[in-house]
Amino acid sequence: MNSFPVVWTARGLRLLRMLVVAYGALAWSGVSSAADLPDFTALVERQAAAVVNISTTQAVHSGLPSLPGFSEADPMFDFFRRFIPGHPRIPRADPEGRSLGSGFLISADGYILTNAHVVDGADEILVRLVDKRELPARLIGADPRSDVALLKIDAQGLPHVVLGDPDRLKVGEWVVAIGSPFGFDHSVTAGIVSAKGRTLPDENFVPFIQTDVAINPGNSGGPLFNLRGEVVGINSQIYSRTGGFMGLSFSIPIDVAMAVQAELREAGRVRRGRIGVAIQEVSRELAESFGLPRAAGALVSSVEPGGPAAAAGVEQGDVIVRFGGRAVESSADLPRIVAAIRPGERVELEVVRGGKPRTLSVVLGEWQDDEAVPQARREQRPRGQPNRIGLVVSQPSAAQRRERGLEHGLLVERAQGPAARAEIQPGDVILAVVSGGRQTPLRTLEEFNRAVGGLKDGQSVTLLVRRGDGASYVSLRAGE
Repeated sequence: MNSFPVVWTARGLRLLRMLVVAYGALAWSGVSSAADLPDFTALVERQAAAVVNISTTQAVHSGLPSLPGFSEADPMFDFFRRFIPGHPRIPRADPEGRSLGSGFLISADGYILTNAHVVDGADEILVRLVDKRELPARLIGADPRSDVALLKIDAQGLPHVVLGDPDRLKVGEWVVAIGSPFGFDHSVTAGIVSAKGRTLPDENFVPFIQTDVAINPGNSGGPLFNLRGEVVGINSQIYSRTGGFMGLSFSIPIDVAMAVQAELREAGRVRRGRIGVAIQEVSRELAESFGLPRAAGALVSSVEPGGPAAAAGVEQGDVIVRFGGRAVESSADLPRIVAAIRPGERVELEVVRGGKPRTLSVVLGEWQDDEAVPQARREQRPRGQPNRIGLVVSQPSAAQRRERGLEHGLLVERAQGPAARAEIQPGDVILAVVSGGRQTPLRTLEEFNRAVGGLKDGQSVTLLVRRGDGASYVSLRAGE
C-alpha cells in the first residue's frame, strides 16, 4: 500500500518534465514565428513621402435635397460615391461639393496616379504633399472604365514610388496600403493578397487584386505596396454591406494603370480594341456538349453582323481558346486581352469549332462606351404541357419571324422546372440544340421534340437561347 504513492509521484514527475519541455518548445516556436512576421517600418519610411492627399471642389446646383447629417466635406461621401455598388449619387445642397481621396507620385516632375472617381466632376483639384505643401493639380485625363486618372502638379525633385510587377505577386503574400481614410493622412494598413484576377460587375477590363488590407473611404487612389516597397496596385473598391471595411478590398494592378496613363498622356483617352462578339463562360456541361477536352475558353453566343469577328469568320458556337498568342482560360480573360490591343491591329485567334481547332485572323475595331443592347419585348401566352426540361414552345408566325429577324427557332411560351431554374423566360427563342460537338438549328416542333424527348432523368442538354439581340448557351438537366 505504501508503494503506490511513490510510483504515482514518479509518474507525475515524469509527466511534469514532459509538460515543461513541451511548453518550452511551444514558447520558442512562438518567439520564432513572431520574429518571422514582417516589419513594415522601413517600407513606410522610404515610401510614405510619395503618397499624397487629394481633395476636390465641385460647383453644384443649389436647391437640391441633402442627406441629413452629412455634407460633402465629410469623407463618408466618398463611400456613397463609390463603395456601394449601384448606389445612386447623393445630391448636394452646399454651393460647393468636396471629396477626398489619395494618390501617389510616379515621377519626380509631378505626375500623380489616383482613381477616376476621386476626381470625377472636379472643378478644382488640390494635392497635399507629406511636407504639408498644397499645390493645385490639373487633370491630364481620366478613364472611368478602369477607374484610373492621371494628374500633374508643377514641381520638381519630388519623391516618387518604385513600380513592381503584379504578375509576380502571389496569393498569401503580405501587402501594405498607405492613404487617407476618413481624412487621416498617411495611415498605414497591412494584410495579404487573398485572390488575383478578380472580375467585378461592370468592371470586365480590370483583373483586380483582392486583399484583406483595411481600406476605407479616403483610401481610394492610394498605392498598394509589396514587401520590397514596390507599388503593385491602386486601391479602388471595397465590398461592404455596412459602409465600413469587411475584409474584401480590390486594387487595380499597376501594369494596367500604367498602360492607361500612357494612353491618357498620348491621346487624352484610352483606345481599346473590340471584335464584336457576345461571350459566356464554358461550364463542364457546355464543354461536354461542344466536344471540348476541358472547361476553358470563351464561348461565342452571338456575333455582331458586319463586325470585326464576323468579317474574320467567327461563328456562333465557336470557343475562343487563344487570342493574340495568349491563352483564354475563362470568358473574363477575353475582354481584357482584346481591350489591351490597339484598334486597327491584325491579330490571330484560335477557336474550337465542332471539336476541331481553327486559326482565324481579325482586324480589331474600337470599343465605344455608349454601345448598348436593346431589350426584347416579351410575350406570355402560357398553353400546353411542359416537356422533359420544363418548356412549352411554339412555332413563330411569319409576322413574328419578320419582327424578330428570325431565320429559324421556336418561341418559349412557358418555362418551369429545369428551364425556369436555368432562367429561360417566356418570349425567349430556342435557336438550336447542341450535343456531341454539333449544333442543330431548330426549325420545327418535331425537331425539338425529337431532341429532348429521349432524354433520361439527369441527362443534360444544351440549348442556344436568344433574348433580344443577344444569345447565350444554356445547359440544363432533364427531370431535375
